[in-house]
Amino acid sequence: MFKYPATVSFDKDTEQYEISFRDFNNLHSVAFTEDDIELEARDALTVMIGDLVDSRVPVPEPSVAMADDIVIHLPVLTCLKAALHNAMINTGTRKADLARKLNQKGPQIDRLLDVNHASKVETLEQALYLLGYEVSVSISRTA
Repeated sequence: MFKYPATVSFDKDTEQYEISFRDFNNLHSVAFTEDDIELEARDALTVMIGDLVDSRVPVPEPSVAMADDIVIHLPVLTCLKAALHNAMINTGTRKADLARKLNQKGPQIDRLLDVNHASKVETLEQALYLLGYEVSVSISRTA
């Protein structure tokens, strides 16, 4: 689902790995070691998605990875929250409308969309279902 390509280059002057994302023009991150590249990239993407949700701007679909790109996989909860946010925008659903459909209060919906809050997968799945979306999970072996 939300698997974003990233470009990594090593800056000899700063001795840092510079990470950029073609799907987010203003998003850049750095890592001090090669082992930290994916972690730093994932953290930067998570913050960016949180900012988009807060700003009520749709989270873009990932572009196709190029030959030299690495692919950053986001946590399942972050993917579900981004999908719910996009579904709310696509269906014109306000937070208050979703709260009524889920029989919850407004602050609970804020937490449901907060990428830093550990929401229940079942609640996110139910919210997406109520907006006309179905959640499916796939597991594949890494190479």
